[in-house]
Amino acid sequence: MSAMSRDWDRRGVLRAAAGMAALGGLAACGGNNGRSSGGDGKAISQWYHQYGEKGTQQAALKYAKAYTKASVKVQWIAGDYDAKLASGLLSSSGPDVFEYHPNLQMVQSKQVVPLDDILADVKSDFNPKDIASHTVDGKVYGVRMIDDPQFLWYRKSLFEAAGVTVPTTLDELVEAAAKLTKGKMKGLYLGNDMTNAARPLVWATGGDLLDANNKPTYHTDEVVAGLKTLRKLYTSKTLLIGAPTEAWDPSSLVNGLCAMQWCGMWAMPTILAAFPDDIGIFPFPKVGDKGTPAVYNGGWSTFVSAKAKDVDAAKEFVKWLWIDQKKYQEDWATSYGFHIPPRTSLAASATKLKTGLPAEGVKLFTDYGHFDNPVWTPAMETAFEDVIADSVRGSKDPEASLDKCDVKVNRELKQLFG
Repeated sequence: MSAMSRDWDRRGVLRAAAGMAALGGLAACGGNNGRSSGGDGKAISQWYHQYGEKGTQQAALKYAKAYTKASVKVQWIAGDYDAKLASGLLSSSGPDVFEYHPNLQMVQSKQVVPLDDILADVKSDFNPKDIASHTVDGKVYGVRMIDDPQFLWYRKSLFEAAGVTVPTTLDELVEAAAKLTKGKMKGLYLGNDMTNAARPLVWATGGDLLDANNKPTYHTDEVVAGLKTLRKLYTSKTLLIGAPTEAWDPSSLVNGLCAMQWCGMWAMPTILAAFPDDIGIFPFPKVGDKGTPAVYNGGWSTFVSAKAKDVDAAKEFVKWLWIDQKKYQEDWATSYGFHIPPRTSLAASATKLKTGLPAEGVKLFTDYGHFDNPVWTPAMETAFEDVIADSVRGSKDPEASLDKCDVKVNRELKQLFG
């Protein structure tokens, strides 16, 4: 399942949020029916973004068809899912059930309903950090479907030939990229705009974006130093820029355009097929003496719209698919790309994740993973990504760029909390 919006295009979300008032009707496309009719004549509309891996759409339809208490219509939405979802949630013909990411604004806008009742008997079996990332004012909004750790991938043979060891600091990563750049092959690919490095950079300093009281904590000397190091990397000519595909797609690594690439665990089957014995992974390396390696744990969750035609029927379907049907949950997590099931019992029993590189991915997820904070809004993310644009891809002073970000983030926090 590609991460095209899993490392979710927060700029797209922001555009969607900003355009909510102006956007009108449903903009979904690619609809299909899991079954032509269901029990009691009930109908449920379920939305997915368009995953990239083969078989995902067929799997979603298979699950929907197996449900007997309602007719489930699957909408497989291509293009800008965030904008189409934002439009759909304002419409009476939008989704009853949809996948997305935890988001405080969605809760405050009363667009989703709490799901504590359907989670009550299994809540302790979910990864506690997944539960926390979906909890607002003590209520859980959303059932996690998959966890997607993202890390750096590298070709072991290229490391050996260049005399490079796995980087443990950001400075070492820059040095490795230089040594691995040969001919048309660049040392490292972080995505064309480098924003994949934004939040990991903060976590790798040992810090975080917000503290427990929802106050900004990212503007530190260590983050400033890290931004300067990324600027050095950007100007070194050892970084792949202008790649044909974004970093959620492993093609740049597979096609030899780079020796190291940022990408998610979902791409593991593809990368292993290309380099069965020649691939390693490592976390975003630490920044500064107080730093620690960092892994961003993305993923997808299912929500029930407050505008659902029958909220109880929608919740019953979500419970059936994403809580009761463990065989489908494992199928979704491990048959079309590798993901980590959020149910701890399922993660422990998933055969494909027990050994080799998949097991290493699970360990990095466990040891260094950071989850989405629902308070960190798309607008805040855009403000921080602008810091990368200004002071890494551009030549502006990191301190001044962070000052500018502070203003935007504090304005967002004031809107959320007064």
